[in-house]
Parts: sequence; C-alpha cells; structure tokens
Amino acid sequence: MGPYYYKVTRIDGDYAYLVRTDISDNEEMLVARALLPQDIEENTELKWENLVYSIVE
Repeated sequence: MGPYYYKVTRIDGDYAYLVRTDISDNEEMLVARALLPQDIEENTELKWENLVYSIVE
C-alpha cells in the first residue's frame, strides 16, 4: 500500500493536520500524533507506506 506523501500543516495537541502532496487535493486530514514519528513539526514532510508514517529526508 502506498507510498503516499503528506505535509504537516499544523499541530493541535495530540493531533496533526496533514495534506497530501502527491496529488492536487488541499483537504486536510486529522491524524493522531501517536501514529506519527515523534520528531514531527509543522512543514515536516512524511511518507505513508504499509500503514507506517516516516519522515522524508
């Protein structure tokens, strides 16, 4: 499954808002921070593949 690419647009407590960057969809998706890498901050780019998020370097 995947990969799909996202960007963290904002962080609100225990949740982060992500936007897909590999398609032209500007709709934000709410994701629990427990599912994301600990080191994320706003504008961090992520890859989702096989049900796991990782930071794109």
